[in-house]
Amino acid sequence: MRFFPQPLQLTDSVFTILRDLIHERAGLFYENEKREILADKLTPRVIDCGLNSFLDYYYLLKYDASATAEWKAVIDVLSVQETFFWRESDALTALVEVLLPQYLAERRGTFTPGGSYSFSSKPLRIWSAACATGEEPLSIVMALEQGGWFERLPIELYASDAANGAIAKARTGVYRERSFRNFPESLQEKYFTKSEFGWQVCSSLHKRIQWNVANLMNLSEIERFSQADIIFCRNVFIYFSPDSIRKTVQYFYERMPNRAYLFLGASESLLKLNSDFDLREIGGAFVYVKEKANKV
Repeated sequence: MRFFPQPLQLTDSVFTILRDLIHERAGLFYENEKREILADKLTPRVIDCGLNSFLDYYYLLKYDASATAEWKAVIDVLSVQETFFWRESDALTALVEVLLPQYLAERRGTFTPGGSYSFSSKPLRIWSAACATGEEPLSIVMALEQGGWFERLPIELYASDAANGAIAKARTGVYRERSFRNFPESLQEKYFTKSEFGWQVCSSLHKRIQWNVANLMNLSEIERFSQADIIFCRNVFIYFSPDSIRKTVQYFYERMPNRAYLFLGASESLLKLNSDFDLREIGGAFVYVKEKANKV
């Protein structure tokens, strides 16, 4: 007779402490009705670690010497990698048709003999935070290329995600058809090459992006990125608690330059969180704007 192990039970009390620990370390928050979802996602990790209960797993994550490595696996398991090219493209339109022309006009540049601008100031920095598998930052870089902005401005592009697996895929630059469901076919043919594994983005664009693993809850990991002039942090706060959102946004505000712009997802809002950012409609997109001096 073959015996099957009993499924692991995530009791209410253990769910609470485990949920709160995940919230603290990753920002992700699971409401009480999502207890079984969390249990299903973490059960393979508990088993792979050779443990018999979620309580043992909690102690491993909180106190064990191997916790750092295991947290990487936890974030990979829990992260939602639902994204595609040209998602909520009104933000891209606002960037290339309104914000960058404004930025260019306000800088004191001089024409070089080749017809491009020369700047003594630091490059414009754009950060795609929580970029998942890379479709968003690649959409940004393609929009910039289409608008000819790399010839007119020094631009640095950063992309990060807390999930190692997502960034590993982004670094390959290969995508399946699902990623192109809202993407113009003409641009797909222009910037991608069909291969046996999917569609490979052209290397000249891919290498413009600096890919990084960074957890929004780990301030030391995001410190240098959060000084960007423009931050895209879209469709990640829908998984965060209001407190995690408030802390992250406030950190952005304190680190960003005196004039800076924060793009969130269409379903995300800071209006109830008393943010220091001002919400404005720019080029058909809603953008959170910082125009006050940095806090001392």
